[in-house]
Amino acid sequence: MAQPPRKAIVIGGGIAGPVTAVLLKRAGLDVELFEAWPHATGIGGGLQIAPNGMHVLAELGIADELIRQGSIADAIDFYSQNGTMLGSINQDMQRRFGQPAVNMSRAMLNETIISLAWNENVALAFEKRLVRIEDRPDQPIVAHFADGTSAEGDFLIGADGVHSAVRNHVLRDGPTPFDTGLIGFGGFVPRAVVAAALNGHHMAMTFGRSGYFGYGFSGPDDAMWWSTQPMRGVDAAGFHAMDQDTLLSHLKDFHAGWHDPIPQILEAARYSIVTSTLDVATLPMWSRKRTVLIGDAAHACSPHAGQGASLALEDAMRLPRLLGRGTELSTAFADFENERRSRVEHIVAVARRNGNQKGEFGPAGAWLRDQMVRIMLPMTAHARNRMLRYDPRAA
Repeated sequence: MAQPPRKAIVIGGGIAGPVTAVLLKRAGLDVELFEAWPHATGIGGGLQIAPNGMHVLAELGIADELIRQGSIADAIDFYSQNGTMLGSINQDMQRRFGQPAVNMSRAMLNETIISLAWNENVALAFEKRLVRIEDRPDQPIVAHFADGTSAEGDFLIGADGVHSAVRNHVLRDGPTPFDTGLIGFGGFVPRAVVAAALNGHHMAMTFGRSGYFGYGFSGPDDAMWWSTQPMRGVDAAGFHAMDQDTLLSHLKDFHAGWHDPIPQILEAARYSIVTSTLDVATLPMWSRKRTVLIGDAAHACSPHAGQGASLALEDAMRLPRLLGRGTELSTAFADFENERRSRVEHIVAVARRNGNQKGEFGPAGAWLRDQMVRIMLPMTAHARNRMLRYDPRAA
């Protein structure tokens, strides 16, 4: 009889990787986690963890800390470019779904879960860029890194994001990330800049004739903002190459004439991050032999459903639960894919459709889009509730 796996190699130190490592460690396995980039703090923009993702953070014991450092989002209000309100969704989430939605900085979330992994004695190594996986019968699986070092284990988890190196091992010449044609910008401003404009702790999101703008509280002293724009000759790499003054000048010009406080937010902004808007709609398989993909490596979701980080957290809880049943790795990996695939691919598709509402519209097209948003928001409430009601602890 085959011995149960005792050591896991986790590739990726973003969200899914450290959380999976902690839960595997709590289950009694040895875990080593490897991240390609140097350990750094303060990087990234803002994000929201939906109630389904907050269940995982509660299981880890860090939900209350993240709520204190972040900001509960009671609802989302939608506006047209001139400030006309189109509708509101997701009110009273804590009562209805057992957890609130919480806005926070990505850097703070990552710092918290990395610290948790350190405290739980997960072995962490940074600046370890994966170049090859060796998986031979009756031998440990081996991860080889660019610096010439390697690591051995009983199985390997690829949690290394949308540009996953592990995906290339599982699927040689497989699908590559899809560019949705939108570019994301974002950052933070003092909370006071938006306080008078927000309806309590609601978030505000605005559909423009071209692009989209959102903002909301993200901590006791801060508010997060983001802009989504269709690509017009300059791609994300081109914006990355700009200095911050040029980048912020572009944002002010793009959003000139939008309703308050959008111009004031951009005047107060001191920097902007830039991101390509990519997704991975479907892969033919998520595992190969003793390697499995999770999070964005398996099903990267564009930000337009507010679920990318929460889906990664769900994966990070469900895979250790399924491995804990004591079945063979191949069975556990197949069960994980079968359980997760339909939910995550549906949400990736929803996010892509939502993103289509943020492109270029003429005046008549924008007016019609706004009317459709007004009509469709209440009609899609049941589907949104089903998305948010999912509890990965009980699945």
